[in-house]
Amino acid sequence: MRPFTYERATDAASAAKTVSEIPNARFLAGGTNLLDLMKLDIEHPAHLIDISRLPLADIEAADGGLRIGAMASNAAVAADAQVRARYPVLAQAIVAGASGQLRNKARVGGNLMQRTRCAYFYDTTKPCNKRQPGAGCAAIGGLNRAAAIFGQSSACIATHPSDMSVALSVLEAQVETVNAKGVKRTLAIDDLHRLPGDAPHLESNIAADELITAVILPPAPQGRQTYRKARDRASYSGGLASVAAAGTRIALGAVALKAWRASKAEAALAAGASPVEAADAELAQANGAGGNDFKIHLTRRMMTAVIQDMQR
Repeated sequence: MRPFTYERATDAASAAKTVSEIPNARFLAGGTNLLDLMKLDIEHPAHLIDISRLPLADIEAADGGLRIGAMASNAAVAADAQVRARYPVLAQAIVAGASGQLRNKARVGGNLMQRTRCAYFYDTTKPCNKRQPGAGCAAIGGLNRAAAIFGQSSACIATHPSDMSVALSVLEAQVETVNAKGVKRTLAIDDLHRLPGDAPHLESNIAADELITAVILPPAPQGRQTYRKARDRASYSGGLASVAAAGTRIALGAVALKAWRASKAEAALAAGASPVEAADAELAQANGAGGNDFKIHLTRRMMTAVIQDMQR
């Protein structure tokens, strides 16, 4: 690990101001992703701004929905009575992620901003455009069992690891931020992350001087909610594919560099398609990279099963 300086933030706006003024500064909350990346010599922050003690951990009712502070732990959100009663898909998605130890430490904002788990991103001896723009993508033509089947490009075929973001997509949540000038804004969760295109190192639409302060949930949609995930083992294992559903909305996880809203499947169902037909409508645009071709068939089966369950 390389040397760095450290400070503890006193408020969100000043933290955003500091990160904008000091080159190569980073926010530190739970640290479950950043500290690992620093130890592996992937991230090299010169300065860490500890935001973990900012008063942003409340989970409270707001305009018929919920406002979840960015410093709320994943475990606290999953256990919250309001979340469990009104947004069970979110509780299920969080519990499906990582492990109990990590959920106790990880924070909502950090969960959304975590980086890919692509093995080549973590291996500094291999080329990776996310780690070093222009270096190439070793996963293309390499061991790509966990790679994306949607939204990939010739520069990157990685996936985003957040289960939470998949559930938030079907709940049509918004993300609240504050910048260095103290100006707040909100953006839809589906607009938070970027697909790789030719610049996979640009992972979100959060500006350099912005800090996520909360996730805003609108009133819960009518109908059932569920989250289903396939992975190699029950803990300490990233997902191979996941499906979130809430009412008539469907989103997929571990298949793209962001939560993938299954809008074509939703439209097909609204037009009277069967569950199989709806899944096929979405997966018509899916593309495998060889080692991950099975994910197309796996996702089809999972989508079909989830839709059937929702219709019962």
